[in-house]
Amino acid sequence: MTPPPEPPDGAPGPDELTAEEQERYARQLGPGVLTPAAQTRLKQATVLISRAGGIGGPAALAVTMAGVGHIIIAHGGNLESPDLNRQVLGAESGLGQARAAQFGQRLRSLNRFVTVEVIPREPDDTEALSLARRAHLVIACAPTFVERLRLNAAAVAARVPLIDAAQWGMTGTLMVLQPHRTACLRCIYPETPPFEEQFPVVGAISSAMGSLAALEAIKILSGCGDPPWGQLLTYDGFRGRCHHVQLRRDPLCCCCGQNPAG
Repeated sequence: MTPPPEPPDGAPGPDELTAEEQERYARQLGPGVLTPAAQTRLKQATVLISRAGGIGGPAALAVTMAGVGHIIIAHGGNLESPDLNRQVLGAESGLGQARAAQFGQRLRSLNRFVTVEVIPREPDDTEALSLARRAHLVIACAPTFVERLRLNAAAVAARVPLIDAAQWGMTGTLMVLQPHRTACLRCIYPETPPFEEQFPVVGAISSAMGSLAALEAIKILSGCGDPPWGQLLTYDGFRGRCHHVQLRRDPLCCCCGQNPAG
C-alpha cells in the first residue's frame, strides 16, 4: 500500500524561506532532493519524538538539521554511563543529569531556525494523545512495547502518521504506518509482548534506524519521495541482510479497526 505522498493537513502555507534558510538548506534543495516548497512544508511541520535516546536521538538530530520547524522530544530520567554507547545527544559532562534538558539544548545548538520543545518524561495515555494532536507526525523510539503501543494509539486517534523504530543487538526494525490506511502497530501486536529491560544493543544500529526513521519523516512531511507505507523493514546488521514485509491491516483491530476499544 503506497498512497501518493501528500503534505500533512495544516503543514503547507504561504510563508517562504528566508534568504538565510535557503543558504542553510542549500545542499538539500534541488533535483532528487527537496524543492523550496517542500522545504517550506518542513519548516511549518511539527514532529513528536518519544524517546530521544539511542534511536530517537539520531532521528531528532536529523530532523533538526533538515529544518523541521517544531520538534517535541519526550524523555525521562537521568543520563547514565551505559547510555553513552548509543545516546548521541548525551555527553560525559551530563552524566547524572536529566536527559531531556541536555538533549534539547544540544538540538537547539544545531539549528537556530528550529524550535525544540522538551517534555522531561515519557507521556502517559492522556499526554501522548494531546501531543500527537499537536503534531503532523509521530516517531516512536521507545524501548518498551507499552510505550510504543501507547504512541500508536495516540497516532491513530489523532490521525497522524506513525514511524515506529526499534532495535536489539545488531538488528533494527522500522515501520511506516498511516492510521486507517495501513496496519497499525496493534494490528501487528494484538497482545503486548514481553520486554527485556536490559537488552543488548550496539550504538551503530541505533543510529542507523534513527536516521532511517528521520528520512521517512522528512519525506512524508515534505511530500517528496515514496514512503514505504504499511511495510516492515528489518535490518540484520550481524549478517548484513535487509528484508521488507508488507503488513496486513486487521479489520477487527481493537485500536484502528471497525469497532475499536474505548
